[in-house]
Amino acid sequence: MNKTLIYVHDPMCSWCWGFEPVRSKLFNSIDSSVSIKRFVGGLAPDSNEPMPQDLQNMLKDTWRRIEQNIPGTVFNFDFWTKCQPRRSTYPSNRAIIAARQQGVEYDEQMTHLIQSAYYSQAKNPSDESLLIELASELSKTSNFNCEQFINDLGSKEIQALFEQELDYTRSLGVNGFPSLVYQSGNKLYSIGLDYNNADNMLAQIKQVDGLS
Repeated sequence: MNKTLIYVHDPMCSWCWGFEPVRSKLFNSIDSSVSIKRFVGGLAPDSNEPMPQDLQNMLKDTWRRIEQNIPGTVFNFDFWTKCQPRRSTYPSNRAIIAARQQGVEYDEQMTHLIQSAYYSQAKNPSDESLLIELASELSKTSNFNCEQFINDLGSKEIQALFEQELDYTRSLGVNGFPSLVYQSGNKLYSIGLDYNNADNMLAQIKQVDGLS
């Protein structure tokens, strides 16, 4: 029976940043018979409009709440004064897909670079120039082709793949990020998240396997 753990995220989702240490532990603990597939979910559409102040304040409060609820998670609040925030995560989503075109391993690596730039270095992944800068950084430590990434990033092909990915993740019933869905055969099971303990999610997966 085919078994797949589906991870739906957005690299500019602050809860995804908080989830990252436990997500990594979970993926490393999953039985080798289970496939793992990563998908972007598209948190906020393309926009060049400055983020309204009330939304900025809400996100700052979210960052503080995450720091309180997930020990070890740190945000660089300099972002809010150093950058011009925009409610636009689609560019970073397309960057993940463009990177993945060169190898599935680049999905996770590009995600890590985007998250680190945003949350630790107070840089803005809504800007295509930063995404290209990160691709150049990735190319220095791997066989990643930055020129190919630049050509792909704004292409119709990547946009089409992105739209297909959004349709697929919505068909899963995902309504928030991060989300985990476990597929066993033809059945889908939502896995409840625990931001501090991978074992609780592993237990849910094992329980599903016991029902299958």
